[in-house]
Amino acid sequence: MGTWDLPHTLGALRRDERFTEERIGARGIKEEIRGNLIRKLRSGERLFEGVHGYDDTVIPQIVNALLSRHNFILLGLRGQAKTKLIRMLTTLLDPAIPYIAGSEVRDNPYQPISRYGRTAIEEQGEETPIAWLTPEHRYVEKLATPDVTVADMIGDIDPIKAARQGANLSDELTIHYGLVPRANRAIFALNELPDLAGRIQVSLFNIMQEGDVQIKGYPVRMPLDVLLVFTANPEDYTARGKIITPLKDRIGSEIRTHYPLTVEQGVAITLQEAWRQRPGGVELRLPDYIVETVEQIAFVAREDRRVDKRSGVSQRLAITALENVISNAERRAIESGEGVAAPRVSDIYAALPAITGKVELEYEGELKGGDIVAREIIRNAIGRVYKKYLGDSNLSAAVKWFDAGGSVKVEDRMPSPLLLAQLAKVDGLLEKTRRLGLGESEPDALRASAGEFLLEGLYALRRISRDEELGFRGEERRGAEVFEEETPEIDPAEFRRKRNRQRYN
Repeated sequence: MGTWDLPHTLGALRRDERFTEERIGARGIKEEIRGNLIRKLRSGERLFEGVHGYDDTVIPQIVNALLSRHNFILLGLRGQAKTKLIRMLTTLLDPAIPYIAGSEVRDNPYQPISRYGRTAIEEQGEETPIAWLTPEHRYVEKLATPDVTVADMIGDIDPIKAARQGANLSDELTIHYGLVPRANRAIFALNELPDLAGRIQVSLFNIMQEGDVQIKGYPVRMPLDVLLVFTANPEDYTARGKIITPLKDRIGSEIRTHYPLTVEQGVAITLQEAWRQRPGGVELRLPDYIVETVEQIAFVAREDRRVDKRSGVSQRLAITALENVISNAERRAIESGEGVAAPRVSDIYAALPAITGKVELEYEGELKGGDIVAREIIRNAIGRVYKKYLGDSNLSAAVKWFDAGGSVKVEDRMPSPLLLAQLAKVDGLLEKTRRLGLGESEPDALRASAGEFLLEGLYALRRISRDEELGFRGEERRGAEVFEEETPEIDPAEFRRKRNRQRYN
């Protein structure tokens, strides 16, 4: 409905059947959300569109909390969409609700709670001006920090306001309201709750249990209508603070979030959040195996014993890493004059700055070094994806080519035609790119990316080796395993003769 359809005086509001006192006068925000939620559940409408991986775990618990009219807390590690979820609660609000124009606490025209609202109706009656709140105006968010005061949250007496109005300091009109009273008839979200000082947490007691506030001991009771939602990281309980027990007792539901349970869920989140539609005249072709490798990096890091499990590995790692991977491919295409940018594994290594800063290491990892640990994680991720696409594929011809002395030097800035020419020398390599869904008619950038991925996969499985100077080459140290994997039926004596010839030739 447009603003021209809405009444703008109290009298017009009372005459409008859509906004009668019986319909919205006594209904609080929790009842409003509950009613809209029930309507969506009955219609089968999807809740929290764009949030992946929570359909069977977190979202049902949020629904239960809202149906119970609970204030609740989302408890989980960084990068688990906690803030995204609470911001989407506005989709459960009415399209517009009326309030007394000029009221700092958004007084309900039928049940004003402030001195300003009551006085306005007493003096102007049916002509009291009415304004309207849309869902985006009914969401107030605050990041908890140690320097937050009671005045910030609840309010304080304002001497300047008293002087301007010529009012006594004991007059209710001299109150400067804090964030929570200004969130009346709205959702108030407090992020990182443990960072809030204990005495400030105490100031929330009355709001949560009795629904009212008292400012500076001033004898006024304001029955606020607020849905309180909190977020917290479990690590913060000991690292920076804690949620005091009486406050935890007043929070209706504690809901645990989690990282994506499958790579497919993680890929869906990463592709949704990463910036991929870029101007500049270069066509982006993003191979599935590259996206899955980037996602696997986050999964491998979460399992690695050298990574701090209490800190977690944020989903932002995969999102920002993919953006850097695309940017490196974009830069190469622009510099070499190519019209297609297809990310390669070398672009993933070039995205280390987007990875190392998001991984907190244990002592063992710190000793080894962040870059080294990150490179090993990338290598393990490549190995997993390689096995998925080429687990039963025979690349023995390519391995033997390297064992016979062949080598390929790959650099992330190498133009696609040049890289493709080098990869074409490796026996039987490029023909295996069909397993990655590519044909010979694909652009050079895609074929070069696929060929390099095959080499990186062989390196991840230790079937060939690689160093910065010589590039990819034969894996002399594991020649026995190569023959064991590719010719398991060979006679042991013949196997030893072949191994010796490999070592001395």
